[in-house]
Amino acid sequence: MSLANGFLPMTAEEVRELGISQLDFIYVTGDAYVDHPSFGHAIITRLLQSHGYTVGIISQPDWKNDDSITVLGTPRLGFLVSSGNMDSMVNHYYVSKKHRDTDAYTPGGRPYMRPDHATVVYSNLIRKKYKHIPIIIGGIEASLRRMAHYDYWSDSFKRSILLDSQADIISYGMGEKSIVEIADALNSGIAVKDISFIGGTVYKTKDISGLYDYELLPSYDGMVSDKILYAKSFKIQYDNTDAFNGKTLVEPYPNGIYIVQNVPQKPLTMQEMDDVYALPYQRTFHPSYEALGGVPAVSEIKFSLISNRGCFGGCNFCALTFHQGRTIQVRSHESILEEAKLITQDKDFKGYIHDVGGPTANFREPSCQKQLHAGVCKHRQCLCPKPCPNLEVTHSDYLSLLRKLRGLPNVKKVFVRSGIRFDYLLLDKDDTFFRELVEHHISGQLKVAPEHISDVVLSKMGKPENAVYEAFTEKYRRLNQKMGKNQFLVPYLMSSHPGSTIKEAVALAEYLRDIGYMPEQVQDFYPTPSTMSTVMYYTGIDPVTMKRVYVCKNPHEKAMQRALIQYRNPKNYDLVQEALKLAGREDLIGFDKRCLIKPRRRAEEGFRQMPKSQNTKGTDNFSKKCNNMSKRKETVKRTKKKTIRNTHKKKS
Repeated sequence: MSLANGFLPMTAEEVRELGISQLDFIYVTGDAYVDHPSFGHAIITRLLQSHGYTVGIISQPDWKNDDSITVLGTPRLGFLVSSGNMDSMVNHYYVSKKHRDTDAYTPGGRPYMRPDHATVVYSNLIRKKYKHIPIIIGGIEASLRRMAHYDYWSDSFKRSILLDSQADIISYGMGEKSIVEIADALNSGIAVKDISFIGGTVYKTKDISGLYDYELLPSYDGMVSDKILYAKSFKIQYDNTDAFNGKTLVEPYPNGIYIVQNVPQKPLTMQEMDDVYALPYQRTFHPSYEALGGVPAVSEIKFSLISNRGCFGGCNFCALTFHQGRTIQVRSHESILEEAKLITQDKDFKGYIHDVGGPTANFREPSCQKQLHAGVCKHRQCLCPKPCPNLEVTHSDYLSLLRKLRGLPNVKKVFVRSGIRFDYLLLDKDDTFFRELVEHHISGQLKVAPEHISDVVLSKMGKPENAVYEAFTEKYRRLNQKMGKNQFLVPYLMSSHPGSTIKEAVALAEYLRDIGYMPEQVQDFYPTPSTMSTVMYYTGIDPVTMKRVYVCKNPHEKAMQRALIQYRNPKNYDLVQEALKLAGREDLIGFDKRCLIKPRRRAEEGFRQMPKSQNTKGTDNFSKKCNNMSKRKETVKRTKKKTIRNTHKKKS
């Protein structure tokens, strides 16, 4: 099934042009239609097409118009629904909950082209028009909201998205295997309500008598009334994200309803990964978007290569464990080189491959051999708080791949811009990869993610101790010096993560002072669905230890923590001053080189910044001086006015 332009049909006319009387599936997405393997809708639709199914795409339908969902008719087997490559709420809003001005996944970068909670809205729109057609939801939004979860934007505890969307099944995770099995089951005549046996899916039922070896989670009502129960539930879910040792999970709801999560789909083999990326993608946005300026997100991925999936890094603020899992899945060198050759033939290619990586670029091997048959460990991480003794560290395969890519005709430079796990890199006893990374694969600066420098905060983040990052920076400096290069490190830093008080924020500011760096951008902690850190934010409990953790929720305190990281910005002066006083660190206000900010130039300016309660009591020496100064000024003013009045009287 293909049109003259190579894309899948988006209109009824295009469907008729293909000689199709009824499509098997209609895929509804909140993103623009981009036929590139970096977009989930492209992978799923092309995969179904390769299995003989006909698929059409409805991109960004007008959710205020019921008929927008009927433009391709009634599908024979079902609707597939996704919010897009991002959770629609993350796509729409900054952590401040202010609406973003642009949308990189929309033609022309226009905002407001999809609704909030897009998966729910689209699915309800379909159900309104098609009462009995199967609806399968997937993608990152459905995947991370598959069970009861905290929603930051409404500050509420929400049910499984399966209930609110009125859909029949969730295909969670990356979904290639589960979506084909669902399609085959529907095509064989099995009713959608009876499809309860496929890995990587979630369904609803009132009868769990046929289940065995499952884990019963706390009930939704129980978690609403007791946040500790949610922390316990999440830990159980987190421990069952592996296809080899995970269990079926059951979440009870009122009226005898159960949400059942089957074990995750098995990781793709190398051949299966190669097959997915060899599908006939057009590798760009639909031509109908040309007049609008194209789709901005395409520029970020057009000349980049995906080499792996999954991550055993275990960062608590990241949702990868819940979505892609901890098992590393890789493509073969041959597959990646073939795609690279396609890139070099693009008319816009200038000789630079922008990235070769994935969630973590330098993970091209399983963390240990045990993973291959027993899955990842349930009760310990591979890297944190200390590296596992069974961790196998090597960069030989990744290094070999990068060398081959560098040797391709018309390729001037191959960059690595995906995240580099620096603690894993340091554990490699062979420095060859590190040396070649510095020599060949950095475009002037290497972006890394220490996130913080306080070990208290880092432990809650699931990141290595600060001493590890310090060792990395020193080694990076030495390698650059040895090669005569002047390349920089750009550290990603996060403010207000659970565990971070004003004290830790001040310590981070002092660190930045000492290294002479002020970041242009700072990420305030963003509580997105289904991460360990979000559960800490909502419950105030660390699900791993079940101990209390400090959570910064006050908007003003969050602003202070953020401002401390950018303390040199004059706009942040008042917030930084307030934070330092609150932390009892007035020693950092002064003219000494170790101070973060200088005092106000005039005493009365400092007086204006003082809280009213302090300057009225007159107990503070500084306040007394300011009060005396103000009194003297007022006396001078009154004397001048009196003199002027007397002068006028004499003249009259």
